[in-house]
Amino acid sequence: MPDRLRFLPAGADALLVELDDLETTLTLLDRLLAARPEGVKEFVPAARTVMIRFDPLVTDRSTIAAFVARIDLSMRSVRQGETFDIPVTYDGEDLGDVAEFLGWPVEELIRRHTDATYTVAFTGFAPGFAYMTCDDPAFDVPRRKTPRVRIPAGSVAIAGTFGGIYPTDSPGGWQLLGTTPLRMWDTARPRAALLAPGDRVRFRDMAKGTLVPVSVPERQADVAAPGGGLRVIRADRPALYQDLGRPGRADQGVSRSGALDRAALRNANLCVGNPSDTAAIEITFGGFALRADRPVTLALTGASCPLEIRTAGGRVVSAPFAHPFALDAGDELTLGVPSEGMRSYLALRGGFFVQPVLGSASTDTLAKIGPPPIATGDVLVPASGPAGAVDPYRPEPGHLPRAGETVSLDVVLGPRTDWFTDKGVQTFLSQEWEVTAQSSRVGVRLSGSAPLERRDAAELPSEGTALGSVQVPHSGQPVLFLSDHPLTGGYPVIGVVAAHHLDLAGQIPIGARIRFNSIAAFDPHVKDTDR
Repeated sequence: MPDRLRFLPAGADALLVELDDLETTLTLLDRLLAARPEGVKEFVPAARTVMIRFDPLVTDRSTIAAFVARIDLSMRSVRQGETFDIPVTYDGEDLGDVAEFLGWPVEELIRRHTDATYTVAFTGFAPGFAYMTCDDPAFDVPRRKTPRVRIPAGSVAIAGTFGGIYPTDSPGGWQLLGTTPLRMWDTARPRAALLAPGDRVRFRDMAKGTLVPVSVPERQADVAAPGGGLRVIRADRPALYQDLGRPGRADQGVSRSGALDRAALRNANLCVGNPSDTAAIEITFGGFALRADRPVTLALTGASCPLEIRTAGGRVVSAPFAHPFALDAGDELTLGVPSEGMRSYLALRGGFFVQPVLGSASTDTLAKIGPPPIATGDVLVPASGPAGAVDPYRPEPGHLPRAGETVSLDVVLGPRTDWFTDKGVQTFLSQEWEVTAQSSRVGVRLSGSAPLERRDAAELPSEGTALGSVQVPHSGQPVLFLSDHPLTGGYPVIGVVAAHHLDLAGQIPIGARIRFNSIAAFDPHVKDTDR
């Protein structure tokens, strides 16, 4: 019997391979892990797809597709793991709706959920989120038509034929059955994710006396920071440490994260002589101030803010934007509201003292990985790392979008463009989309006068999502994924923003409008291989 492979574009540097079923998908993943094609960075497995991310300077979509088509998938993979009992309080907001959809009383839903055995097929969406198959085929329910903006950590949920547990507070469209007090993700454990592929899960009703297992992992002692630093005296909104992120960790369910405007981060570091990937502070919409306790050299790039220095003697002077400047001990620096753009990057010569998590100082707001947000009263400690000469002659920054302006973003159509009608695709490319106040580092929520029209209302099995993906829930109002986006999602992606416009996408403020411009037609390929 032949395996049907479908190769779908997912931006300029990713390819989605669609297969017949989960078993074949996991077999392909294991074969690729055993013999990784040249130029491939990482894999994101899902229900019936494997997303392959690659370096376009080394390889291309056609070369990878030809490599995959030659793989023998006749011998299926077998995975085994541990068994876990997960205590649950069945208090989910969707418990009644799910019971009604399945035609059961709530008590029957709970009984069958606790009688079933779930098996972890793959991880994704967020660190510690395990997609689990169920041995009771009756559990097959659609996602919510509109995803929730926030689902609490520990929420036990189902969607399609999968079960899962949200490891952190996050957006999501799964149906909520209850909550568990167990932590699904903890970097203090030897294995941060509680569940791994092959593990089996049985849910236990806490109302019937199920006990919560106690496990207190040993935490490594924090490295002592040098004393003193720059004290934050104003932070209208939490600021975040950001560097170039955590690439290549999809196998742990961890997205890249990092600065939304990577070019601005690099420029800030170049201004003060730092290595380009040194962590800086990402400040949203200004409203930030600090006081130095020692002489320091700083630079601010990205969204252009008025910069005011109040010296220890009370004199007020302006500081240059996108150029290095100095503070003496006792000087205060205040950032006003940017006139354009959304995010500014403050770099310190020698860098900030920040303990990395999984190899990066970035704060991932979806996965809750990295340093805590910076707030008023915090002390920013200089790392006094190696630095070269400052560059006072950096090019003048270009224009960034303002509220009310229309921004054009180039997109590569796919991987799920064919889930939309011709009218829906035309609407996507011709209509202006307003950036709403519900936007964040996870994604830009858009609103248009006409929703995108789909060919049908079928459920899409969860699959990998690339940075810049434009995902469309049942409401027809798109979400543009930014750096803290989930690794997998269950709504079709109509297109992916081109790599050269990702920094710009991170600077589009609330109230601006986006028009998408297709630079590559949707071009899927289908190949049949013998098992």
